[in-house]
Amino acid sequence: MTVTIAPADGTPGPPPPARTGRAARLLRALYLAVGAGLAGVLLYVSFPPRVLWWLALPAFAALGLLLRGRGFKAGLGLGALFGLGFLLPLLVWTGVEVGPGPWLALAVAEAFFVALVGGFTALVTRLPGWPLWAAALWTAGEAARARVPFGGFPWGKVAFGQAEGIFLPLAAVGGTPVLGFAVALCGFGLGELARQLYLRRRTGTLRRAATAGAVAALLLPLAGALAARPLVSDRAENGTATVAVVQGNVPRMGLDFNAQRRAVLDYHARETARLAERVAKGEVAQPDFVLWPENSSDIDPFTNDDARSVIERAATTIKAPISVGGVVQAEDGRLYNQQILWDPDKGPVDTYDKRVIQPFGEYIPLRSLISVFSQGYVDMVRTDFSRGTDPGVFDLAGSRVGIATCYEAAFDGAVRETVDAGAQLLSVPSNNATFGFSEMTYQQLAMSRVRAVEHSRAVAVPVTSGVSAVIRPDGELVQRTGMFEPASLVAEVPLRSSQTWATRLGALPEAAIVALAAVGFGWAATGAVRRRRAAATHA
Repeated sequence: MTVTIAPADGTPGPPPPARTGRAARLLRALYLAVGAGLAGVLLYVSFPPRVLWWLALPAFAALGLLLRGRGFKAGLGLGALFGLGFLLPLLVWTGVEVGPGPWLALAVAEAFFVALVGGFTALVTRLPGWPLWAAALWTAGEAARARVPFGGFPWGKVAFGQAEGIFLPLAAVGGTPVLGFAVALCGFGLGELARQLYLRRRTGTLRRAATAGAVAALLLPLAGALAARPLVSDRAENGTATVAVVQGNVPRMGLDFNAQRRAVLDYHARETARLAERVAKGEVAQPDFVLWPENSSDIDPFTNDDARSVIERAATTIKAPISVGGVVQAEDGRLYNQQILWDPDKGPVDTYDKRVIQPFGEYIPLRSLISVFSQGYVDMVRTDFSRGTDPGVFDLAGSRVGIATCYEAAFDGAVRETVDAGAQLLSVPSNNATFGFSEMTYQQLAMSRVRAVEHSRAVAVPVTSGVSAVIRPDGELVQRTGMFEPASLVAEVPLRSSQTWATRLGALPEAAIVALAAVGFGWAATGAVRRRRAAATHA
């Protein structure tokens, strides 16, 4: 029996040691949890529309320091909190019209991948040169969530937050995997360098090998980005093209904008007529071709004469071919999100069917199961869209224009295959009216800027409600519109046919980084098993 004697002055004595230890552990756990969540928020803040790309570095530095020396379970929890801090605010636009349920479900599902990365990263922080293994694991996690489930969801790749950053030229070297890997490596290196300097101040001893490794992890990505700058060019290789981007706007925001499909079509035809008036007055150049956004004609012009006549009149008025975004039902009954090349003299001469369609937006996976929980949500997508099979490249007045419709721009392979098919410039027709004034449209615009550098192609972004834009091959915005306003953009852009390293190498850089992650994890796992066996032997 233990007796605690209070001091003679009546003040309480010290708490029992066990209780003090428990309180300290809880306080430390709270500190780690809050730190992980705030580090995730910091990564979110580095994304557009803010121009704070550099905040990704301290975000990864903080994550690395929090995970340093932890076990797998602790890393799993901290990784989950980091993922939620990052993804909950980043993806809030997914619940603008359908409520918080889908938003929270998506954020939690994506954070699960980040949690796994956190657990594995905690293990590799015990290895020499751990920032390298940690950065590889982060990229491997992004590769996984870009593929599963339901075809993946690449939104929130670190690379897509770097459109304004110093690391952007690395996109031309190895695409978004190399760009994201470099940012994570630099951030983890920054964290380890800060730790080594702190230990030196505390102990008076500098661990030279660890410090040198941290400095290398910090500086090599920066040096690589500077060395890659000559790979970024906006020089015309196959002449130039004068492109017009039309943003017709929509009658109202929200999911029910489709209820006035004819109005959306009329708005785009009207804005094209206004553009023709500006051309006639000499205010802008005569465009070689015109790009309309996704869903600019949700009335099938192949089966509805009124829609067909509106488009034909618009093409005749502007005296140029138009790429029209339509919803088209094939003879076999299948529904397609389609881009239609409409010639002013010949009518529709080519089509492209969207290949990467959005789960829960353009089709409902596990429809019978999901309907049990939300029949109303399932009813919003009564007919699933079908996938196209071939990359879309239109011959528009002698220019080879590759099409990556909206959601497809987030997927490395979809854009790369379009460039491989001969695209000299890219068009990313989109419809963001469903998401109101949220950050979604700015996040998507940043993707197109990264794709421009990745493949050294000018990119035109026609959007129903904004932000529409024209982007040079070096990622710089030439022109852009506001949101929810009718507008048109006319710009002369370079046509290019050479391929960057990223285009030629394809998925190889990502595969190499994933292999590197596997090596690091295997090394760390082997070490953990040996430590457990040694502990069991001594016990």
